[in-house]
Amino acid sequence: MNRRLAAVGVGFVVVVACTAAVGARAHGSSPRRGVVIVSKGANALEIVDVGTLKVVGRVGVGTVPHEVAVSDDRRIAVVTNYGAHQDGTTLSVVDLDALKEIHRVELTNLTGPHGVEFFDGKFYFTAEGSKKIARYDAATNRVDWEQEIGQNRTHMLVIARDGKTIYTANVNSGTVTAVNSDGKNWTNTVIAVGKGPEGIDLSPDGKEVWAANSGDGTVSIIGTASKKVIATVDVGTKRSNRVKFTPDGKLVLISDLGSGDLLVMDAGTRQVVKKISMGKSAEGILMQPDGTRAFVAASGDDKVKIVDMKTLAVVGEIDGIKDADGMGWMR
Repeated sequence: MNRRLAAVGVGFVVVVACTAAVGARAHGSSPRRGVVIVSKGANALEIVDVGTLKVVGRVGVGTVPHEVAVSDDRRIAVVTNYGAHQDGTTLSVVDLDALKEIHRVELTNLTGPHGVEFFDGKFYFTAEGSKKIARYDAATNRVDWEQEIGQNRTHMLVIARDGKTIYTANVNSGTVTAVNSDGKNWTNTVIAVGKGPEGIDLSPDGKEVWAANSGDGTVSIIGTASKKVIATVDVGTKRSNRVKFTPDGKLVLISDLGSGDLLVMDAGTRQVVKKISMGKSAEGILMQPDGTRAFVAASGDDKVKIVDMKTLAVVGEIDGIKDADGMGWMR
């Protein structure tokens, strides 16, 4: 194992290059089409063949991982190792062809990494404990940018298609932050929403941001042009967790950690059209790229449920994922 201290303009990160990653386990082979699923209970990234819905590989990562993002070429995944008490300080970089952790990135001035998204060749992530968001460049193996958010529990983020605005859900502050770039500098606009915004997503047309408020059972809908709340919808959730638009923008899925239900909403009418039981503790949501299926983590049952988006019914499940949560599309 080699260690090197890499200086960046915003601080320092210690990068542990893992040719045989500490604590990493891998078995099986990379499937033709796969889903990667974070297993919080096993400290692992599970690789699932979407044809058979069977686990075909596992890669050990850091302590209590929560979320994962996959590069556009489907070769690299970055896992945020949140830690047991919002005290994690690492990212795990996984080679999806070799099925092994190739880097354990030590974040010396960023704690509680959580939400992560891939955009334009780099991975953007939240750092809850540090009240920041940051960017990891897999090509250089460095964290090359940070932005102070200054809100409590900056949990998830979503990025506009042009890359000029990043929206963050700040759970304990009851806010969403719109982080805007003019090409040189980044500035923050703080938007008050409901209680405990946790899940967040941007409509495919880029006109609305939906924030699911875990503390009061509502959804705050933000107009991206005005950067203001344009509607608040009471959806009656016990503890909203994630929000995901379908690729065509017609439906919105909301997982309810408290009830174990998946809510299906009509994006136009903003009405709940169906509730589907997922079991215990509905959490992460992944849309299949063609929009035909949704994968929903039922973490309390150690399963991921498969929902047919035409019939809005559960049509299958992936079993044996201990405390499943964040997911990514592999191929």
